[in-house]
Amino acid sequence: MSSHREAPSISKDPVADSTDLYAFVSPDDPNTVTIIANYLPGEAPFGGPNFYEFGDDVRYSINIDNDADGKPEIVYEFDFRTEVSNNATFLYNIGPITSLSSSAWIRKQFYSVTRVENGKRTLLGRDLACPPCNIGPGSTSNYASLASAAIHGLGGGHTVFAGQRLDPFYVDLGSIFDLGDLRPLNNVGPLKLAATHGLDSLSQMNVQSIALKVPKTALTKNRSNPSDVSKATSVIGVWTSASRQKSVIHAGNGSTTRTGPYVQVSRMGNPLVNEAVIPMALKDGWNADVPAGDAQYAKFVAHPELQSLLNVLYKGAFPNLAALASSGKPRADLEAVLLTGLPSGIVPGFQNNTGKTLADQLRLNMAVPPAKNPNAGGLAFGDAAGYPNGRRPADDVVTIVLRAVAGLLYPLIDKSYKVDAAVSLVSDGLGPQDSSYLPSFPYLGTPASGYDTQPLAA
Repeated sequence: MSSHREAPSISKDPVADSTDLYAFVSPDDPNTVTIIANYLPGEAPFGGPNFYEFGDDVRYSINIDNDADGKPEIVYEFDFRTEVSNNATFLYNIGPITSLSSSAWIRKQFYSVTRVENGKRTLLGRDLACPPCNIGPGSTSNYASLASAAIHGLGGGHTVFAGQRLDPFYVDLGSIFDLGDLRPLNNVGPLKLAATHGLDSLSQMNVQSIALKVPKTALTKNRSNPSDVSKATSVIGVWTSASRQKSVIHAGNGSTTRTGPYVQVSRMGNPLVNEAVIPMALKDGWNADVPAGDAQYAKFVAHPELQSLLNVLYKGAFPNLAALASSGKPRADLEAVLLTGLPSGIVPGFQNNTGKTLADQLRLNMAVPPAKNPNAGGLAFGDAAGYPNGRRPADDVVTIVLRAVAGLLYPLIDKSYKVDAAVSLVSDGLGPQDSSYLPSFPYLGTPASGYDTQPLAA
């Protein structure tokens, strides 16, 4: 959660598991959009001797829909390869790593970036170096400089980074998956405990991040730099995916040969959809599908299980939500947020609608400028530069989505609907840690080091 270990099959394949997707107008470079795709959930910083890396046998993709059909017109593909320079040691490094070319660093990783637009493939960069993992003061004493050296400029005004970062997502997994026992609601829930703040289950955990900064003119259908929020061409849909080749032949000596076409095994658009909306029996199938086919899952958005769960666990706390659920009315508010984007006229001066195609995508209206004073609550709290208009690393999507399910946005559809008072308490009780983010690309914070991290630290 938001998409960490969200489906049975992908939970057994962490290197291909997309954990989070972010897309936002770059705050320090507003003619560009930054897209960040994170993989490999729950990286303990003390990961030796085999520290974390991308999969050489996985193709990672960032997909862009700029004509509202739920299919990608632009795809950025990332393919990785690993080089081992010393076959006589079990170690990841045999001395301090002082640069990306350091001979003391035994296991280096490189990658290529290919842009595919309407079937035409353009190689933007090859043999791009990843930084090492953040091991500790003996091995990676100046980690920030190693990470900065791994930021690469590409053709066409693109900038890319791929490597370990501090997981920017914050969530109280312990409470949410204990039957939704949200700690701020403890006093009205079945536990009848004192209400408390949440506990960040991902604190001090790292992820493998692919960050790509792209000129807006390279993303729009007409190559414009969007300035009019009302225009359809200002909106793009974004999702990330990971694929593996169909056939794998094991040689019996530890080596493998991969052949055949690539098959998608993971995808992510909006946060929490496969995690908390799609039924478990369908999660693996959802991961293999493309957004254009998401009409088959729309009923789970229109009648979310979590809506009923809130009414069961916090009986009497959400009377208006209970009445809405009992009425059988589809949740048009959730359908708009997750499957079509918000049309003009719902929120004054804003829209990120992509038409009638029901598709789980992170929709970004690129004409909305970065917020001068960002609010982690995003659009629902007056900040149109935040979720569900794209998603920034600090956006509190757990609270936003939980409150949306609890009825916060339903008055946008039915002005007579009154939001239950308890909705203001619906949260896992966490907020962004501003010190964990960077003010410039790649925006995600320095990963926690293995040496400095205390296991199970509060």
